[in-house]
Amino acid sequence: MNAVERAPLAVTCGEPAGIGPEVVAKARAVAPEVPFFVIGNPAHFEGFGVATRVIDDPAAAGTDALCILPHDIPGPARPGRPDGAQAAGVISAIARAVALAQGGTASAMCTAPIHKKALKDGADFAYPGHTEYLAALGGVEQVVMMLACPELRVVPATIHIALEEVPAALTQAGLEATLRITHAGLRRDFGIAAPRIAVAGLNPHAGEGGTMGRQEVDWIADLVARLAPELGCFGPLPADTMFHAGARAHYDAAVAMYHDQALIPIKTVDFAGGVNVTLGLPFIRTSPDHGTAFDIAGTGRADPTSMVAALRMAWDMAGRRDGRG
Repeated sequence: MNAVERAPLAVTCGEPAGIGPEVVAKARAVAPEVPFFVIGNPAHFEGFGVATRVIDDPAAAGTDALCILPHDIPGPARPGRPDGAQAAGVISAIARAVALAQGGTASAMCTAPIHKKALKDGADFAYPGHTEYLAALGGVEQVVMMLACPELRVVPATIHIALEEVPAALTQAGLEATLRITHAGLRRDFGIAAPRIAVAGLNPHAGEGGTMGRQEVDWIADLVARLAPELGCFGPLPADTMFHAGARAHYDAAVAMYHDQALIPIKTVDFAGGVNVTLGLPFIRTSPDHGTAFDIAGTGRADPTSMVAALRMAWDMAGRRDGRG
């Protein structure tokens, strides 16, 4: 079997009222080399100037049209106006994609953006976001959210929590697991034989010897030094000096201590083309690094660059996992 015979990617519809349907449709035209199908209501993908084809078997997906595997998400897609009646369908589309990826019918999954409040209001969605829900579906205790573009890969050690909660949530066991999952993902999914992982400090100037916070001197530095021979990690480094081009040349991924410490650099380096990758799952998952963008939904102005990058990255990762990358 060669690479083109690999199972297609499963793409979830995301929030119908957002830009998900538009960027998925546009991506079909921009990335003709990647076979994928989208799980959703076929009516939600009309009007984007891309030919569509409804399929009943993922194996029938091709690159000649936007292939849609129908899923029960009732009602029209109303740009900027989420419908609570659609929330359960959006959630179950994610679960369906996971099942297809785990069963080998899809070689990987790529998720269009969801709107957490809409899912919570409409279907009591109990998770902070995609990442945590996918971990539950995959039956794993901890996963890692990586944001990646050609110039930078970043991992936040804590994710969707308030900044005031970060110091308590940041633990030795949690950071070690993050470093191990990141190292394994760089080897398996990115083909890096000996990954180099830069670790940011939590505090300004990485604590400056304990004068601006003690986490670095109390335990972060010792943990990183202990794991360095095995995982190729180094630090903790001052976060304000580790993301310029010269610094980035010395590592393959950076582990940051909290959400914005990781996401601000990558969105500055490549706002349109960043990809969200969930490492540590028993299947491959990527996503565009943007939200539902209700303010431009339905205007035709949505940029598919990140979705295209997410599809291509998922396809490449699947090739590496099966040895045909």
